[in-house]
Amino acid sequence: MTTAPETIERAYGHMPEGWRLEKLKFFAEIRNSNVDKVTADGEEEVRLCNYTDVYYNDRITPDMEFMQGSATSAEIEKFQLKRGQVLLTKDSEGWDDIGIPALVTEDMPDVLCGYHLSILASGPELDGGFLAWLCRADPLNDQFKLGANGVTRYGLGQYPLKNAFIALPPIETQQRIARFLDEKTARIDALIEKKQALLERLAEKRQALITRAVTKGLNPDVPMKPSGIEWLGAIPAHWEVLPLKRVLCSSTYGISASLEPSGDVAVLRMGNLVNGEVDLGDLRFLDEVDRSLLLDDGDVVFNRTNSIDLVGKASIFRGSQNMFVSFASYLVRFRFSGKYVPEYANFVMGTEALLCLARTLALRSIGQANLNPARYAEVRFPIPPVSEQSEIVRYLAEQVPAMDAIRSCVERSLEQLMNYRSAIITAAVTGQLPELDG
Repeated sequence: MTTAPETIERAYGHMPEGWRLEKLKFFAEIRNSNVDKVTADGEEEVRLCNYTDVYYNDRITPDMEFMQGSATSAEIEKFQLKRGQVLLTKDSEGWDDIGIPALVTEDMPDVLCGYHLSILASGPELDGGFLAWLCRADPLNDQFKLGANGVTRYGLGQYPLKNAFIALPPIETQQRIARFLDEKTARIDALIEKKQALLERLAEKRQALITRAVTKGLNPDVPMKPSGIEWLGAIPAHWEVLPLKRVLCSSTYGISASLEPSGDVAVLRMGNLVNGEVDLGDLRFLDEVDRSLLLDDGDVVFNRTNSIDLVGKASIFRGSQNMFVSFASYLVRFRFSGKYVPEYANFVMGTEALLCLARTLALRSIGQANLNPARYAEVRFPIPPVSEQSEIVRYLAEQVPAMDAIRSCVERSLEQLMNYRSAIITAAVTGQLPELDG
């Protein structure tokens, strides 16, 4: 028996009689795959189980759609999938997102473990199903996280993998725990799936409500006319359609500087744009900023540079009584003339149809997209009378918060379920559920 460090013992807690802590390397063979996605002449055709197959699935099954690839006979012998193996993500962009496991349910001779993954092949004293659940539990997964090395990308090497400490009950207990968790988490996952589906429906309903109000108005009986714009469709006959630049006072790029944890001026980043509102949490600061780059109540800020799915995301700033606020260089500030109510403009910029159009206007490079604000300002927007814009804003100000409150309630419930799932896994594999021991 190997003596575990005190920190490891504390992490696992007081385990039942007959359980012990041992290093993983004594009970499982560990191999890092070097099988890449390149199909080479002279190699045998195979299917590859890749990083995302493991990351997004608890189990690897024969009916999954695997990528086509090729490998040498030696690689096939070494990395073919066999029942009871645990595949583990050994690389990640963050140290806190590493060591995700998936259990291989059947022998799959023509499917190989791909690059960025490790194979954990358990021996006779360690059940593969139990090991997969153990890898998800905090006491072992935290060892993987702490063992990862890197700066912009993190990797889990052989040494921290092999020398990680695992809880080892008798094999019959391991199998009983694995069966229990298979059944228990299946029920929890079904509830999680239902709540996630509900969140999707709520998001769709929220989007439909806003889109209908800002593109069709609130009177269902008003005469309509074609707008001549694909993303907008028919609009009330008394509305105008103008390029955005016709109702803009200014369009300003944010500040480019190294941000600090404290200072006199808060600087918004992309993460501060949340559901159309500026969130003043998790801020970074500068000691001073040109006054022209400070935000005023009613300024709309949008994300001009990021991954394509985030470009165009906008939020309205509603002022701050206790701090000056500016914005980072990858954000742009729009200020509107008296002909366009800022809250109305913000709702329009958040409609899915306009976001899709904005993303088609963005210039793309590897991993990034850039939406030029001058190009965005050429897009034609619906322009109701100012009084009607204000009426639409008041209506949405009543309806949207009520829907957001429901969404927040479901999100809290979902978080509780996921925390419960994590807690029940850790409790089971560390012997904290007495009914499973013995």
